[in-house]
Amino acid sequence: MSNPLLSLLNIELPIIQSPMVGVSTPKLAAAVSNAGGLGSIGIGASNVEQARAMLRETAALTDKPFNVNVFCHEPAVPNAERETQWLTFLAPYFAEFDAPAPTALREIYTSFVEDTDMLHLLLEEKPAVISFHFGLPPQPAIDALKDAGIVLLCSVTNLAEAQMAERAGVHALVAQGYEAGGHRGVFDPQRDSEMGTFALVRVLTEACGLPVIAAGGIMDGAGISAVMQLGASAAQLGTAFILCPESSANSAYREALKGPRAHQTQVTSVISGRPARGMVNRNFSSLEANAPALPDYPIAYDANKALNAAAATKTNTDFAVQWAGQGAPLAREMPAAALVKLLAQELK
Repeated sequence: MSNPLLSLLNIELPIIQSPMVGVSTPKLAAAVSNAGGLGSIGIGASNVEQARAMLRETAALTDKPFNVNVFCHEPAVPNAERETQWLTFLAPYFAEFDAPAPTALREIYTSFVEDTDMLHLLLEEKPAVISFHFGLPPQPAIDALKDAGIVLLCSVTNLAEAQMAERAGVHALVAQGYEAGGHRGVFDPQRDSEMGTFALVRVLTEACGLPVIAAGGIMDGAGISAVMQLGASAAQLGTAFILCPESSANSAYREALKGPRAHQTQVTSVISGRPARGMVNRNFSSLEANAPALPDYPIAYDANKALNAAAATKTNTDFAVQWAGQGAPLAREMPAAALVKLLAQELK
């Protein structure tokens, strides 16, 4: 089967490992790339020096292409009133763990939209592939990365976003269905069409001229085959790789993914300020109820990280962030290279 996307990405298999910040590691990305897929690292939560170290560590472990993912959200607008209300709302939860709520919140990640230092780093290091999440960077940044010979991917959740990405000149679209774990790639979090992977892939392959990579709920070769039957050129899998020893998921996260909680995932914005899907715990059951207006992403995330840290001092994981997609019960525990090989066999 002719597959121009595989030629463009210079990979053998239509299998892309999702760039899961907090879970993906250079070892995981390199193992997937070495096995014939496209491994990914996420640098959206990293500063320039941390990003440089991750890129170089990955490059030292593989001579194959890998993907570097950046966050392109609208920069946060501080709102002292909303932030104070949110901290007041959270104070009783901090008190459960004998901890005071923070007195102020920070914008913990710089959006790539305004991070010229990160752009310069990427132009210096020239990874084979860069992917955008939460939107698009300014056109001059896109043009500079393209001129450097870098293949550009963009997460989209509906046709309007896909058309914006196509006009901007990216090379391929990551069609992120509502089933997907982790943060929704919506450009505007107030306007989420919540399309499932199958419907989204069909809409985009019919209406757009770019190759489509399906993401969301895909865990095995049968899932990859299904989305390719619908017109996708490849599949991106995230939750499928969390149990690999190369991921940095902690033991509580791994145990949850192997247990009954894997069968219950939901989307919430109360963790970070943007909609994201994870395994249900008190982040979902307690914080969703009667929550006031949220601070902007990622300011709200600063509060949740502090609450989880307070809980962790009491060896409590009720507020741990454990992102996972709807296919979570199908997760398998094996080295990443073995998983890629198995996925390829199942696909055949």
